[in-house]
Amino acid sequence: MSWLLAGCYGLVLMTISGALQIRQCPRFIGVGTRHQVRIHCSVSSGLVQWYRLNKYNEDRNKAEEVKAGGRISVPSPGTQLFISALRVEDKGVYFCKVNDTWGSGTELQVFRSGNRMKAQYRTNMKDGLIMFQALLLAVCIAALMLRKHKLQENRDSLYEEPETDHIYEGLAIETCDGGLYEELSVYTRPDEAEAPWK
Repeated sequence: MSWLLAGCYGLVLMTISGALQIRQCPRFIGVGTRHQVRIHCSVSSGLVQWYRLNKYNEDRNKAEEVKAGGRISVPSPGTQLFISALRVEDKGVYFCKVNDTWGSGTELQVFRSGNRMKAQYRTNMKDGLIMFQALLLAVCIAALMLRKHKLQENRDSLYEEPETDHIYEGLAIETCDGGLYEELSVYTRPDEAEAPWK
């Protein structure tokens, strides 16, 4: 309870002492080009000046002052900043400043509005190219598999075992009495011991 009382007492002292309070809103704006934005800065007293940085963490002493004119307007008493017909170059962090006291800052992100038909055409073209590449890859893989199969068949045909045994090829086999092989003992001559060619 004592911490709560101390906080309230400190807040009252700051208000009485005339400490400057600045509130800037919104903290972030993200819009497309050709739109309009409004940044608000509420202060208890003093003249408001507007500054712009490229990034939030940059040194605020290097900030460039935002001057009214053209697409940028600062209606009196200067607590609001209007930017119309936004461009991509308008992106950055905008700060209000009163008597060397800076506001919290508002980051403005501006993105290009794209042509929907062109984006759809690019998407369809990309999808078509992906499908073409997939089909080309499938054809190449099929051709390689077919070539490997043909080479395997050729290799197998070189080492193929014959279907039938051709040992007796060219011999005329005579059949005797229904037997398949002729009886060789009939043609032997027991009386001749030597062969007739000798």
